[in-house]
Amino acid sequence: QVQLVESGGGLVQAGGSLRLSCAASGRTFSMYAMGWFRQSPGKSREFVAAISGNGDRSYYADSVKGRFAISRDNAKNTVYLQMNILKPADTAVYYCAAVYRSDRLWVGLTSHDYDDWGQGTQVTVSS
Repeated sequence: QVQLVESGGGLVQAGGSLRLSCAASGRTFSMYAMGWFRQSPGKSREFVAAISGNGDRSYYADSVKGRFAISRDNAKNTVYLQMNILKPADTAVYYCAAVYRSDRLWVGLTSHDYDDWGQGTQVTVSS
């Protein structure tokens, strides 16, 4: 189990950028596949992006492909989500998630794939 703490959310105008960070506890961070999800009021939690333990594989939701980039720094136990060309539809609480996998190329694409979750950080995009 890891503890996850997100940061970097805030208020931004449409077309702007934000970078979210998720810091994880523990000493085996590279063994954890990581994901970002988001949830807006009245909607279910949705997949945004995911990255494998070694960082070699990443996947994105179609709605953010080409605008968002997920990355990780295993030496710093941190995963990032760079969000560019933000739209009002991106407004949501963004959650970081982690799951231990011995296969460091494995990537999870649904919320059920993950065991540990952060508290979330609010992203608001104004029009």
